[in-house]
Amino acid sequence: MTTPPFDLPSDLDIATVSAQLGRPARNVIGISARCVCGAPTVVSTSPRLQDGTPFPTLYYLSHPAATAAVSTLEANGVMTELSALLTGDVADEYLAAHNAYLADRTGIVDVPEIDGISAGGMPTRVKCLHALVGHTLAAGPGVNPIGDRALALSTWSPTVCQCLDYGLESPAPASSAAHNTTADGGPEA
Repeated sequence: MTTPPFDLPSDLDIATVSAQLGRPARNVIGISARCVCGAPTVVSTSPRLQDGTPFPTLYYLSHPAATAAVSTLEANGVMTELSALLTGDVADEYLAAHNAYLADRTGIVDVPEIDGISAGGMPTRVKCLHALVGHTLAAGPGVNPIGDRALALSTWSPTVCQCLDYGLESPAPASSAAHNTTADGGPEA
């Protein structure tokens, strides 16, 4: 879990993210969450891209297994279920998550064109679970209540490595398909 300021991503980080996304990674300013094996899970993207375009999504979920699990939640209509929770204390916590997201992003650079816009539909709706889970993984549990709930509902866990072998030199042990280890380094059950 990492919020700004970020350490600069390594060349291996950028190569891994590019492999995860299936395209060159752009404007990555940090790795804000990592798999238990050390591979990137969430990247942080500059709030202003090199071409000058404002980019509100600071925390971008890049891990293929996490992305697939969250896509399944969205396809199954979980966003409607989570939107129904946006009352009372949960709504207040979601507003606080929105404000924390904005503070993280403006702490890097203020981009007036996206002032007040966070990600994922915050603070009043649930629009993109990928952005909300990315925020949860970067900021840690208890910051984003909807991201926390979506992560808990998903079939993916940040405590179990499901990384693919991208054919890159990596901190994780190589395998032909995926690394199925737990946070303590033991085999997945």
